[in-house]
Amino acid sequence: MRVAVTGVSGFIGSAIARRLAGAGHRVTGLVRATSRRDHVEAFVDRFVVGTHDDDSCWPALLDGAECVIHNSIDWAPLRASPMDLTWHLRTNLDASIRLLHTSSPRQFVFISTIAVHHDMLPRPKDGSGRCVITEDHPLRPNSVYGAHKAAIEAFLWAEHFGSGRNTCALRPCGVYGVEPNPSDSHGADIIAELRRTGRYANPGGGKWVHVEDVAAAAAEAVGNERVAGRPFNLVDCYARYADWARLAAEELGLQAEIDTSTPEQPNNTFDVSAARDLLGVALDRGHEGIRRHLRELIGAIGS
Repeated sequence: MRVAVTGVSGFIGSAIARRLAGAGHRVTGLVRATSRRDHVEAFVDRFVVGTHDDDSCWPALLDGAECVIHNSIDWAPLRASPMDLTWHLRTNLDASIRLLHTSSPRQFVFISTIAVHHDMLPRPKDGSGRCVITEDHPLRPNSVYGAHKAAIEAFLWAEHFGSGRNTCALRPCGVYGVEPNPSDSHGADIIAELRRTGRYANPGGGKWVHVEDVAAAAAEAVGNERVAGRPFNLVDCYARYADWARLAAEELGLQAEIDTSTPEQPNNTFDVSAARDLLGVALDRGHEGIRRHLRELIGAIGS
């Protein structure tokens, strides 16, 4: 099957392309004129130069494709100071909705985010007392980023329930893995701080998933009628930044001073049974998965 992928040269996009190519699919990848391509050339059958908000490149992107994986986002308006809401709505929200409709009736897999959630309503609890959040929980984000992803999801469901189109959303949390530029990877700043000072004191933490599991979920969704009209939580584990620092220090062979005052467990957890059952992604790497990532990252960064 030919699959069109936006943001194909990025961290997640390149992993998706590699997974698709490994499964025998042909990939048409959308890239900016300035984007690096050497790390993904072996997996992309055809490049289209442009941006996802430039509809003049859409015919070439969609030519021959049976599925679209919309993964790209224009971060520039979100990172502007102050944030440029008009620019963001035009390039990210409006353009994504138009691409969704223009690409009909092709399957549409949207890379959403767990950030569509923030304000969690009381839900049944697991054995450790944490609320378990399923995919049907109301979307109550606390950021413009999360809000725009939630808005696009509404149009996905309108396409599916209105016309029967196969649309789905994947909701990864914090995605880790060694990036094409290793110093951009999650954990690189922690490694640098530990090497420089022997201490780490960043409070808080988050939920994490490996990029290869996101790519596996995307590839398994392609051509899969069982995913139609469904969102999928992609969450592997919770880890404090202190946990990241402890694991990094152990891999570096350092006796580090680490602030562990943040509670070890979050207030809520996400049900990932749909991703396991329908997409076959185990989501069970846990802290040892983060350790393996840090070991690989340390090797990639060097001394």
